[in-house]
Amino acid sequence: MELDFQIQKPLRELVYLELKRRILTGEIDAHTRLMEIDLAEKMNVSRTPIREAIRKLANEGLVVIEPRHGAYVSEISIKDLEDVFEVRETLGGLAASIAAVKASDEDKAALQKLLRLSELAMENGEMDEMVEYDVKLHSYIVQCSGNKTLIQMVKQVQELSMRFRYVYYESQSKYMIQPVEHKKIVDAIVAGDSEAARKAASDHINTLRKFVVEKDKGNGMI
Repeated sequence: MELDFQIQKPLRELVYLELKRRILTGEIDAHTRLMEIDLAEKMNVSRTPIREAIRKLANEGLVVIEPRHGAYVSEISIKDLEDVFEVRETLGGLAASIAAVKASDEDKAALQKLLRLSELAMENGEMDEMVEYDVKLHSYIVQCSGNKTLIQMVKQVQELSMRFRYVYYESQSKYMIQPVEHKKIVDAIVAGDSEAARKAASDHINTLRKFVVEKDKGNGMI
């Protein structure tokens, strides 16, 4: 896939973002060797931005560089999954709690709209749209908090979570309860109930954690 050079970003940034997207969405699997020449040809760029992107991704823990063996996409362990969801549970609950206090009427209407779009995508079994609206809904809740530090922290954790989202959405028939959980969070925020919003968000992420961990233990995927 060639990059869209119409986007006004440095080439090295475009290459980095594209490789990161492919890893986070599972398009490039764990343990896959990242061949500079092959990637450069596929993305229609030189090897230099590919090399820079791989080093940057290695610093973020998404890639492992082994001397004399090359670069590989890092594996996803159950411990990694547990660590990410543990942080998400705390930060997600905090964000929802603050949002219940600070969200404007416009924010509440926007959350309800995202909830409806998420429910529709789930009903139609549209996985890409399900992931998209899930990310947008949770991101918007964090934005409603107005806390810049929290927004930045959650953004980093959400990126790590992308490697797991496609795991549980592929089994969406087993997780139809998600729209109900989303509705509890949004309803609590709309009602201005800070404690209920915190609990609904924390419970939702904890349920996701249990679902993904048990699924992957059973399948031997992680």
